[in-house]
Amino acid sequence: MIPNWMALAGAALIPLMIGFIWYNPKVLGTAWMNASGLTEEKMKGANMGLIFGLTLLFSFFISLALYSIVIHQMHVYSILADEASAKDPASELGKWLADFNTRFGDHYRTFKHGALHGTIAGILFALPVLTVNALFERKGFKYIAINAGYWIICLALMGGIICKWG
Repeated sequence: MIPNWMALAGAALIPLMIGFIWYNPKVLGTAWMNASGLTEEKMKGANMGLIFGLTLLFSFFISLALYSIVIHQMHVYSILADEASAKDPASELGKWLADFNTRFGDHYRTFKHGALHGTIAGILFALPVLTVNALFERKGFKYIAINAGYWIICLALMGGIICKWG
């Protein structure tokens, strides 16, 4: 199963787009700066090209990881990864995979289903990772809520895009 690279790249843009809104001073930007201990002075002089470029790169990595979470058909391929005949469309297994894709390739391939799994990934993965870091950084609940909320929304939208069009 070959992913739709355009869908993955499009999903990788989500954290930048949502971040532009979420961390805007008129939305949650000021609260985030206060909760994180940042000031306008500390924000100046950053290499924004590098920050946005690396954000896009790492968001693409997240898209790749979400692909196997939100597209259930990938599990069949991961189980059969070591089977040489799986790559041969003329083999018995190759024919079975082709039939499987014809019959089940579109099952659970909706935006809604991907958004559900993206939300679950946000709650069960991003939230705990961010919370552990925040605890050691001595950050408060507001810091955790702002950042975890951002990632839960991003992963939900990314999961929806990847599942529907990936």
